[in-house]
Amino acid sequence: MFRHSTRLKKRSQFLAVAARARKAPAPGLVLQALRRDDEAAARVGFTVTKKVGNSVVRNRARRRLREALRVVERDTSLAGVDLVLIGRDGTGRRRFTDLVEDLRRTLRKTGAVS
Repeated sequence: MFRHSTRLKKRSQFLAVAARARKAPAPGLVLQALRRDDEAAARVGFTVTKKVGNSVVRNRARRRLREALRVVERDTSLAGVDLVLIGRDGTGRRRFTDLVEDLRRTLRKTGAVS
């Protein structure tokens, strides 16, 4: 059984990840991943800027990113890592299976999972 991730909520946490993280862009999202020195559950933050659209569009993109992470967490251990998932303009319109594959690919690219 895998441990479920917890949330990054404070601006200082997001900035700490952004400063030292490996970044990987994909059509549906941008991932920032920072390895930690522990094996605790992953900490994850979600952000979507106003450039993406109004609050309805941004919230939909955020919900899709959260669900994509839940799907990936079912079969992948995400321990000892801080992740920030940044929604892009196409996040809300991209096919969900493609969005999940974008997340898997970016996790491998950043070294968050093997």
